[in-house]
Amino acid sequence: MIRAAVVGYGNIGKYAVRAIQAADDFTLAGIVRRQVGEVPVELSGIPVVSDITELGQVDVALLCAPTRRVPELASSIVALGVNTVDSFDLHGEHLVEYRREIGAKAREHGAVSVIAAGWDPGSDSLIRALLEMMAPNGLTFTNFGPGMSMGHSVAVKAVPGVKDALSMTIPAGSGVHRRLVYIELEAGADFSAIERSIKEDAYFVHDETHVYQVESVSRLKDVGHGVLIERSGTSGNTANQNFKWEMRINNPALTSQVMVAAARAGMKQKPGSYTLLEIPLLDYFSGDCDELIRRLV
Repeated sequence: MIRAAVVGYGNIGKYAVRAIQAADDFTLAGIVRRQVGEVPVELSGIPVVSDITELGQVDVALLCAPTRRVPELASSIVALGVNTVDSFDLHGEHLVEYRREIGAKAREHGAVSVIAAGWDPGSDSLIRALLEMMAPNGLTFTNFGPGMSMGHSVAVKAVPGVKDALSMTIPAGSGVHRRLVYIELEAGADFSAIERSIKEDAYFVHDETHVYQVESVSRLKDVGHGVLIERSGTSGNTANQNFKWEMRINNPALTSQVMVAAARAGMKQKPGSYTLLEIPLLDYFSGDCDELIRRLV
């Protein structure tokens, strides 16, 4: 049995607990959260602590914290020799730099860190890679939404003066997106300054972003999301190869499920840092390898 801790108990953390409890090869070691005084009813009987070292032996920690907290959190946990999995959701150079730094720390302490293990980046990354393998030359467009972006919403909540926030992703086609941001302000907050801060944030600076002030964000929230990945390319010298992958999902439920599969796979890797692309596909599953091949190949 793999002893897993859930670090953070927000949207993803709540579903991560359920995903661990539903997996027959995992046991839940406990929850690590900042506030341990008031324990939600659903965590009755589950250890809730403020530091992972209070949980005894832990094989892997699922880091269900905002992306900007993840690198520091992962570094402190792999330093204990404990594996980590996260859903770090910044693409490009941010991801490459994080992979390099946490990889060195993980190797130093004999741990494995599986990073960007949500659904995008994460399982969608596997789909994009598969489509490009099938048609090496061409274009891929990833169209998100419509739906709530957890990473973008959390980034807005961190802006001083914002009481609550919801960021909706609206696909415009061909990989172009609009961001509709709804914010509930603290008393006396300057809407114009907050709007400017949001639009200059790395999460939003490359997209058309609209910010609206509302009385209650909670009335607007829905954790549904979706994606449509399209690729048009060439196989060999044969053009007009067209592929589509589409899904409509509960955002945090899928994120946490992918993280649990990545936690399982991380137990089978040598120390270091890995994205989902670098791990053999069968390592995400429990069970006999031959039986998996019979069923899936």
